[in-house]
Amino acid sequence: MAVWRSLSGRLLILTIIFVMIAEILIFVPSVARYREGWLRERLEKAQIASLALLAAPRNELPRGLEAELLSNAEVYSISLKRDAVRELMLETPTPKPIAPEPFDLRNSTSLELIVDALSCVFQWERRFIRVIGKPQLLGGEWVEIVVDEGELKRAMMAFGVRIFWLSLFISALTAVLVFFSVNAWLVRPVRRIIDNMTAFGDDPENSDRIIQPSADSGEIGSAERELKSMQKQVRKALQQKARLAALGEAVAKINHDLRNNLASAQLLADRLETSKDPIAARVTPKLLNSLDRAIRLCQNTLEFGRADEPEPERRQVALQPLVQDVADALGLAPLDDASDRGEAALRFRNHVDEDVVLFVDPDQLFRALLNLARNAVQAIEASGAQGEVAVLAGRVEPTDDEPARDGIAIDLSDTGPGIPEKTQENLFRPFRGSARVGGSGLGLAIAAELVRAQGGDLTLVETGSTGTRFRIYLPNGPQS
Repeated sequence: MAVWRSLSGRLLILTIIFVMIAEILIFVPSVARYREGWLRERLEKAQIASLALLAAPRNELPRGLEAELLSNAEVYSISLKRDAVRELMLETPTPKPIAPEPFDLRNSTSLELIVDALSCVFQWERRFIRVIGKPQLLGGEWVEIVVDEGELKRAMMAFGVRIFWLSLFISALTAVLVFFSVNAWLVRPVRRIIDNMTAFGDDPENSDRIIQPSADSGEIGSAERELKSMQKQVRKALQQKARLAALGEAVAKINHDLRNNLASAQLLADRLETSKDPIAARVTPKLLNSLDRAIRLCQNTLEFGRADEPEPERRQVALQPLVQDVADALGLAPLDDASDRGEAALRFRNHVDEDVVLFVDPDQLFRALLNLARNAVQAIEASGAQGEVAVLAGRVEPTDDEPARDGIAIDLSDTGPGIPEKTQENLFRPFRGSARVGGSGLGLAIAAELVRAQGGDLTLVETGSTGTRFRIYLPNGPQS
């Protein structure tokens, strides 16, 4: 992988860019300050040269000495104002032109210095400028000099080149230090995490592939600890699935013999249809329906290890008799049966109207309702008190929030002790959503899966000390 594509390589490039940007932001003020220092230095030299003239007899110097003083001061003329009188102290012939406006350094602001420096840099014609400054040690009111701006510009350009190479060196050094620091403290730990994730993905069931977090208390250490926790959960889930696969294989072997036994029981039950006993005549159809469902369940169990639930075979189904079949399968007595009203601990209310018809797979809906009702019965029996299981169905109208919500809602409620709050967190997850000791939690998980296969959903509406209510929503008509 190219260096610039790596995290440390990109950081290296960004560091160089940002350092250069920072240097550019301070470059112009630095050049302005350099220009100011260059001019003040010549003002000081000019003042010293004027003092030599004042110390001479009759303020006269040999012409050769005047030229030497001006050359040493690197100026072309020196004027001094003392006692409200301006005097031209030293002068040499100055080429034209001279800028009309002087540069006054006595009260210049930083912004003015920057503007003057930029005007000097972008001045393409050679010119001479007048500069005014305050003399040192009260040597007068002001001192004025004339200098060659071309020399000033060359000095500023040379200073700028030095600053550029220095900035480039600082940027490169900083970037290299950042590169190695980030590579050691960030990239290597991240690469270690990536390598571990790759190795774990190759063999997730191997406990040696689980990362061992370092002692880092920062983000890297936190990421390693979270990764370790996730890897443990994945490994545990895979182990659980492997055990379930082995269990499914054993169940498949048992299922074949079980299906044969159920087929034999079905043949015997068929003979009961010819019986003239009224009880046998009433019970036999329900017994045959139960055997048919059991045989189909055995058939589907054989496919469980290879696929999910079979595709639902939907058709128009009356809901009321289907709900009654669920009650009969669980042995629940109807509430209006006066002969058993005082004896049964569990009662059943079927509030479904006769005209409620659904477009569903009746076997899958029967299993979903049976799982919900069985859980309700077990909850009431565990409480040791009498109780009631009720089923109610009604139309769900579309709303502004859910315009596509148009179907039937089936509410199954009980008067049991309710579902614990801790169990509600994993209510529809297999092996985790059971509130009963020894329960597997498969009932609700399977019921939710069966309802989803019909295009609907299963939700917990309410639960508490007075009972629990689940709702199955099923859409109207065929689902596209």
